[in-house]
Order: sequence, then C-alpha cells, then structure tokens
Amino acid sequence: MALKLKVPTISGSDAVEDIKRTIKTSEPDAQVDVDVEAKTVTVESGASEETIKQLIVATGHQIA
Repeated sequence: MALKLKVPTISGSDAVEDIKRTIKTSEPDAQVDVDVEAKTVTVESGASEETIKQLIVATGHQIA
C-alpha cells in the first residue's frame, strides 16, 4: 500500500533523515520517499495510514 502524505513542515535534509529513520525503526521493510520541495512523504508499507501518520507526528512534523 503506497501512502502519500502532505507534510508542510518538512525543510531540509535533517527532517528527511529524521522522518525516514523514525518510520524505518517501526517498519524496517518500509520504502520511504521524502520530497522536500513538494513537502510530501510517500511510504510503501504494510502499516496502517494511522500508524505512519503517528510516526511522522512523533518526529515533530505536522500532516496537512
């Protein structure tokens, strides 16, 4: 299941690495793509949408 979320608070490579690391800690097999310019996070994972949202919020970011 590919999930694409708008995350307007993403800015810079530190945010990208933080989001990827947090998601992969919980979901090691997840494929995570973060687009800083578009401010989107795309996740291919077996985890629920709610789980992925909670992981992103846990990094201090907001989901639109």
